[in-house]
Amino acid sequence: MISSSFFAIFVKTTLFTLMLAIGVNFSKEKLIFLWRDPNKLLRSLLAVIVLVPLIVILLLSVLKLPPESATVLALLAASPGAPLTTKRSEMAGVNTPYSTSLQLTLAILAVIITPLTLTIFDSIFDLPIQVRAIEVAKQVIQVQFLPIGIGVLFKKIQPQLTEKIAKPLSILANILFIVMVLCILPVAVSFIFKMDILSVIAIVVTAIAALVIGYFLGGHNLHERSALAISSIARNIGLVLFILLLNGVAKPFIPALISYTILGAMIAFPYSVWSKGKLAKLPSNSLN
Repeated sequence: MISSSFFAIFVKTTLFTLMLAIGVNFSKEKLIFLWRDPNKLLRSLLAVIVLVPLIVILLLSVLKLPPESATVLALLAASPGAPLTTKRSEMAGVNTPYSTSLQLTLAILAVIITPLTLTIFDSIFDLPIQVRAIEVAKQVIQVQFLPIGIGVLFKKIQPQLTEKIAKPLSILANILFIVMVLCILPVAVSFIFKMDILSVIAIVVTAIAALVIGYFLGGHNLHERSALAISSIARNIGLVLFILLLNGVAKPFIPALISYTILGAMIAFPYSVWSKGKLAKLPSNSLN
């Protein structure tokens, strides 16, 4: 039986490796790709940080959910820029700097967006949690910016060596990611059966709505449309857990948090398969 402390180290190592792989493959062009098109940037932000939270506000206003489920949905809505967004976009066949640029942009904005969105939710629903911007910043820096920064710095100092290890590092990150998912899945699925049916419905509706919002606001480029759909549904689970731990109330919220993770992945999976097949048929110049 794998100990919880060992598994926690393994998850952190996996996330670090995934972010490091992004760093060694990083370029300035990838970061500013989205910033060069204000219209595209605004549509992307509208989908992820405005419309998804509005859907959750509507659901919480209509449905009488248990406090734990309502709080988790609010936290998820307020936590964009998941570290695994780029990886999940790649699994959907996306091959464009858009997904990386969007992930990093959302991670930067989370420092402001997460506390602000939670303040709005708290004013409406009186949530049992609090968070400060500085705490969000520390978590984002540790999980995303630090390993990406190390990769970027290493690429600058040792460009030839970085070019040699970039592909093997990406392969290692993919292997660790698959192992992590296989380890989590059996335990995670059991959490769904602990949820009340109304909470499950709310989670499913939120995930589907996020996917649909991202798809329809993604524009005409199918790679970017798929990337935005995945970015909308992929909320920052680690940041949510971090906020719950800071408030000392993590345990009762775990079933709802894990349920969204699994149900969201299950809902996104058929879309990812469809997207990958569709994108594979496109000519290479369709990236532009």
